[in-house]
Amino acid sequence: MKRPVPDQVILGLIKAKPAHGYELLDKFNSQAHLGRIWTMSTSQLYAVLKRLEESSLITGMQIETEGAPPRIIYTITESGEDDLLNWLFDPNPPTSVHRLRIMFLSRLYIADILNLPVAPIFANQRKVCIDQIEKFQLEKAYVGSKLEMLTIGFIIGQLESAIEWLVVAEKGWKDDRQ
Repeated sequence: MKRPVPDQVILGLIKAKPAHGYELLDKFNSQAHLGRIWTMSTSQLYAVLKRLEESSLITGMQIETEGAPPRIIYTITESGEDDLLNWLFDPNPPTSVHRLRIMFLSRLYIADILNLPVAPIFANQRKVCIDQIEKFQLEKAYVGSKLEMLTIGFIIGQLESAIEWLVVAEKGWKDDRQ
């Protein structure tokens, strides 16, 4: 399984406000922003920025600053915006607990700073979790060992807990906005 990558998160940050690398890194280091979700080093961030620029999802422009070395300010391109929106409102987000924690919470953060609706993000995540539970419930009829039955039961339990958390989180999110 590939590790989650922060590409679309960075696109969202740049969409919210064109920025240079250290401004973006501050968002990943701040626990009030993305620090509890992602661990990001300077070299990792710049590797992602390079990949996004090579993919024409962002453009960089060198800016001279007084008393400091020149900086590259990144802006999102039209194709970067399309990629970002496709990611934000993906109808099939991941259901593993690890990816749910990282990618779902990142989607909420980015949607919030861009003033986009979060209800579809919650709905899509709940739907895929429910679909996964149904799939595993059907598989239980064909298990070949106690270990397999325990594993499927564990996965179903995680998904049920995730759904309960999503319901509570969405209610809390709405209450905070009123």
